[in-house]
Amino acid sequence: MIAVAQRVEWARVEVAGEEISAIGRGLLVLLGVVKQDGPDEADYLAGKIATLRVFANGEGKFDRSLLDTGGEALVVSQFTLAAQWRKGRRPGFDNAMPPDKARPLVERFTSNLAGRGVGVREGRFGAHMKVSLANDGPVTLVMDTQARE
Repeated sequence: MIAVAQRVEWARVEVAGEEISAIGRGLLVLLGVVKQDGPDEADYLAGKIATLRVFANGEGKFDRSLLDTGGEALVVSQFTLAAQWRKGRRPGFDNAMPPDKARPLVERFTSNLAGRGVGVREGRFGAHMKVSLANDGPVTLVMDTQARE
């Protein structure tokens, strides 16, 4: 799985001009599922994001997580994160997991994150969405479970 986690003051998702989800302070998580992914990657990434210390303590140091701050996560599936872009000028998406197999893993990720105590909101899987946000920092992390250290 590939996630782009952005610390935000607020974020929201619209589909067809209607707001379907919104959060206040927390993380906007753009989530891409690749063919090699399975339940272990969804669980691992949810645990990492729930406990990721990217919020400042009283001294301004990154020492607090979503769980520590009561922040929320807005999870938006985004297959384009799996794009292959080195060859040619048009991105290829052969590495992206097909939607019927990706959806259960996105759902597993979000339910695992919620099960850890994080307030979770979601985009709409497979829909054309408009995502608005106010980056805080900006703090943006690209996380790829295939590149674990």
